[in-house]
Amino acid sequence: MKLYCLSGHPTLPCNVLKFKSTTIMLDCGLDTTSVLNFLPLPLVHSPRLSKLPGWVSKDGTINLEKELKECAGRVFVDAQPEFCLPERELLDLSTIDVILISNYHCMMALPYITEHTGFTGTVYATEPTLQIGRLLMEELVNFMERVPKAQSATSWKNKEIRRMLPGPLKDAVDVWMWKRCYSMQEVNSALSKVQLVGYSQKVELFGAVQVSPLSSGYSLGSSNWIIQSHHEKVSYVSGSSLLTTHPQPMDQSSLKNSDVLILTGLTQMPTANPDGMLGEFCSNLAMTIRAGGNVLVPCYSSGVIYDLLECLYQFIESANLGTTPFYFISPIANSSLEFSQIFAEWLCHNKQTKVYLPEPPFPHAELIQTNKLKHYPSIHGDFSSEFRQPCVVFTGHPSLRFGDVVHFMELWGKSSLNTIIFTEPDFSYLDALAPYQPLAMKCVYCPIDTRLNFHQVSKLLKEVQPLHVVCPEQYTQPPLTQSHRSDLMLELQPPPMPYRRCSVLNLPFRRRYERIYILPELANSLVPSEIKPGVSVATVSALLHSKDNKHTLQSVPKPPPMPPSKKRKRVIEEPPVALAPKPMLSGAVALEAFLATLQKHGITEVKVEETADGHILHLQAEDTLIQLEEDGTHIVCDSEPLRTTLRDLVLRFLQKL
Repeated sequence: MKLYCLSGHPTLPCNVLKFKSTTIMLDCGLDTTSVLNFLPLPLVHSPRLSKLPGWVSKDGTINLEKELKECAGRVFVDAQPEFCLPERELLDLSTIDVILISNYHCMMALPYITEHTGFTGTVYATEPTLQIGRLLMEELVNFMERVPKAQSATSWKNKEIRRMLPGPLKDAVDVWMWKRCYSMQEVNSALSKVQLVGYSQKVELFGAVQVSPLSSGYSLGSSNWIIQSHHEKVSYVSGSSLLTTHPQPMDQSSLKNSDVLILTGLTQMPTANPDGMLGEFCSNLAMTIRAGGNVLVPCYSSGVIYDLLECLYQFIESANLGTTPFYFISPIANSSLEFSQIFAEWLCHNKQTKVYLPEPPFPHAELIQTNKLKHYPSIHGDFSSEFRQPCVVFTGHPSLRFGDVVHFMELWGKSSLNTIIFTEPDFSYLDALAPYQPLAMKCVYCPIDTRLNFHQVSKLLKEVQPLHVVCPEQYTQPPLTQSHRSDLMLELQPPPMPYRRCSVLNLPFRRRYERIYILPELANSLVPSEIKPGVSVATVSALLHSKDNKHTLQSVPKPPPMPPSKKRKRVIEEPPVALAPKPMLSGAVALEAFLATLQKHGITEVKVEETADGHILHLQAEDTLIQLEEDGTHIVCDSEPLRTTLRDLVLRFLQKL
């Protein structure tokens, strides 16, 4: 069993498991942090960005003014943003049989995998994961296509030139693997390969293994996966949460008795308490609005935003913010808010019960009805005529490199009354703000990450007790900025097996058993012998038939009799006649009893030597050796009559099957 790691990002995993002749991809996350090296894509012409100076090396020998721009001491690529793809050279991706998706954030690289590698398999995901994943891909394509950039920048990727660039562009990894965004046609083609599954539904793969999704408690439809054969079990835990939020709670009991547990997608903010961050979010928002400023919340269009809106619903009246408009701007804003209300069976119990009252499970429905929350596809059209300040705007993208958020950064960045509140943990807020410096607006960092922290995961692993744990190497050492914090890493016995991008692990257990079925007529012909109370054994001679990884023992067919014929025919080689099997022997030769038996038969001079595997008996007068071992007995003797006598004496102690 092997595990191939194709991604270096622990919360955006992409791994391939080879297990019992099947090749299974576990998630295909898209590392979007590479976009932080690019200039933002403004929706309207930005004089500030267009006047940025181009980059020229200090000695003046390299001039990349068209590709690279300098801003506040940093260098950015002036081209369409590119994403860091999962590794594609480590193994042949056309050999992948299935792709298992754990949540909608971990499927954003799917079109790159299914459309350009010769992939012919099936993708398995829950319905909310598919539908919300489709929306997020659609939004990403929309962000890119509405602000196209004709020029492409490749000269800066040259190794010699990159050495001369300032960081962090100098330290960017796998830059030749970076690719522009896919098209909507590729998205639709990729998602047509998805087959929907429900929690605990068992899907058989080629008769070899069964896969089954379990609720992971992180987002709508998010899953952990069980991959098992008759005798082995692998659990894949990715993006899980034990907190009480809107999704169904995590199914922990089904993870028990795993031979291997592959662990990814822990919280990116182990020191930040989500409840504390929500409180800080609300208080900073209220302070800014009371001071007459606007609040910008760069966020994804699904996930934490549902919890933010629910929190604000309870907070608005007590903070006297009833007249403040809240805007949600995204090409998929309407669909996202509607989907969250219709996936009732994927919600936690409290929200499910509301559906049967009937009431909308999320309070943002009431905010929309009372006009406190308004949603728009973009800043153009209705929004521009209905927009009033001070207000709160939720919009994407959290990287601040594309989407409507770029316009609001340019619009509000110059005033210290305004505040930007970061809630998504995927991007460094300092790197996100870098191309907008100098910035007057206030910045508040309230990362809300509900995924498992190290304390929770240690407790979980003690309960489910897997034999082996495999995880990204980042989890086996404290963060670089807090090297003294041993509580911010996994400390297990035995230690977890770490992996990094491009590593190949031989997982530490071997398959020892295979299930074989026996046909009734063959079973009927067996004659069991009891070897000890409650245990019977029978020998069997049969034909092993294997098809679709199912193995069956069938009776050995008897050769048909040859019909008599007057004509001479060339000799046909007859099939071999099935011979009756030799009887098998079981039991053990007791040393003291065997020596007594030898003495009765006149063999008295016996020297006994103990070995690692048993005993060696040297019959000195007869010049004969007898090796008594756990799994066999060997008689070394020149005299055939004596050898036969000794053999018969040994057989007295053994049972024939």
